[in-house]
Amino acid sequence: MDAKVFPSHTGPLTDARSHTISPTCSGTSVVGIKFKDGVIVAADSLVSYGSLGRYTNFDRVLKVNEQTVLACSGDVADFQYLTKLISQQVLIESLLGDGFSTSPQALHSWLTRVLYHRRSQFDPLWNSYIVGGVQKDGTPYLGYANMIGVAFTENCVATGFGSHLAVPILRKVIETKADSNVANLAYEDALAALKEAMTVLFYRDCRAFNMYKIAVVTKDGATVSENQKLEANWEMAGSITGYE
Repeated sequence: MDAKVFPSHTGPLTDARSHTISPTCSGTSVVGIKFKDGVIVAADSLVSYGSLGRYTNFDRVLKVNEQTVLACSGDVADFQYLTKLISQQVLIESLLGDGFSTSPQALHSWLTRVLYHRRSQFDPLWNSYIVGGVQKDGTPYLGYANMIGVAFTENCVATGFGSHLAVPILRKVIETKADSNVANLAYEDALAALKEAMTVLFYRDCRAFNMYKIAVVTKDGATVSENQKLEANWEMAGSITGYE
């Protein structure tokens, strides 16, 4: 029996309409922590092509509105897709002019269901997200959602390598500076712990970068900083066995 012959430009391995089923360009950890007046979220600005640093000035922190910010690790293309959907919804809310805006809890709930739906279709969005903000009653909100729809809220969260390296640093500052009650945690202490976590990630995660942005949300609104540079000290490398 003769095998079916495909023209070179239409073969099953060259179908331009097919989508990737694993991340191509991706970002590493994002980190978030609550404090007594709101939430702080941080992410570096590097996008890696495999292990190659491809883009060094990409915003992985999105200001959704004055109540809510979103940060992402994982596939950049999928993040851009969801960003477009969210931006469209924000525009619709603005045009309605009824004073309603998406709360962080609402965005987290919607995001969880979108991610779970795509996972159930065997076409997942290869991302992990942190949603931070302040509810209408002034309560800080910090939530996590990943590519298979697992979601939870916590006083401090991180994605990727940060879940192993950054979360212990953030938990420690809550225990030592706020007596394990995040409602007592000062902004300055939370910010210092977040910067320490980003520094540790830069030292220990080969896909981390020394430029990052910080988003702060309080009842007065949301702000995203310009790129900040980590002040690293590599003198410690000399004490590592095998370092040359």
